[in-house]
Amino acid sequence: MSDSPVAEAIGLRKVFRNAHARSETVAVADVSFSIAEGESLAIVGESGSGKTTIARMLIGLERATEGTIHICGREYGTGHIRTSERRRRGRELQIVFQDPYTSLDPHQRVGSCIAEVVRQHFGCDGATCAARVAELLDQVGLQSEHAQVRPHKLSGGQRQRVAIARALAARPRVLILDEAVAALDVSVQAQVLNLLADIRETTSISYLFISHDLAVVRQVSDRALVLHRGTVVESGPTAAILDHPSHEYTRKLRAAVPSRAWTPEQTQAVVTAEHTG
Repeated sequence: MSDSPVAEAIGLRKVFRNAHARSETVAVADVSFSIAEGESLAIVGESGSGKTTIARMLIGLERATEGTIHICGREYGTGHIRTSERRRRGRELQIVFQDPYTSLDPHQRVGSCIAEVVRQHFGCDGATCAARVAELLDQVGLQSEHAQVRPHKLSGGQRQRVAIARALAARPRVLILDEAVAALDVSVQAQVLNLLADIRETTSISYLFISHDLAVVRQVSDRALVLHRGTVVESGPTAAILDHPSHEYTRKLRAAVPSRAWTPEQTQAVVTAEHTG
């Protein structure tokens, strides 16, 4: 395991300018963090806090107004992203979006969807590519026959597993999970979260887990950043932040979590924190 972070953001700032209204909106303000190999970092906040904008800057879908991003030691600044850089970044960092119903091409079979990524990054022949697709489907708990199915034949949980397999096809060092279980029901959420934990344990991949759900964040992350209006208001080990939040905004987020979302141990920790904090 390397001592250098696999992903790092330094002083990220994103300003959206509305030329017609001659106004500016600061979506992200001076955000910095790093992710170690095999680590899971969560960015937590309500809708509009800037979480997804950070993810889009990391992946290259948005250009930062200020700041720098390092992925596997390579620096990406605020300039134009060349095609070669975009492809290289795609090998190192992939993203799984929230909605499994819109993130997959409804006309493309599952196997073809995954194989397309394998060929793009590794240029393998038909047999080698097919074997890799079968391996990826197995890794996410799907059967080889799912390769011939189109997305509309799959459940929401199965579609999200396909999206994860497609992202893993590039063998990335970092996987961004942008509200990746938010559209799934609770039982399917648990299955996908367990799957992600198993993948991290066996591959040492790093996760950036973006979520508003503190119960999910507690389960999947080692450290967390709490984001409010584009600014980090609290950061540290996830359990410490959730059990003993120091910022009022974090306490409000925690108070909004339904008690049924916590395990008995987690509920007791919250109750204890409330009486001692």
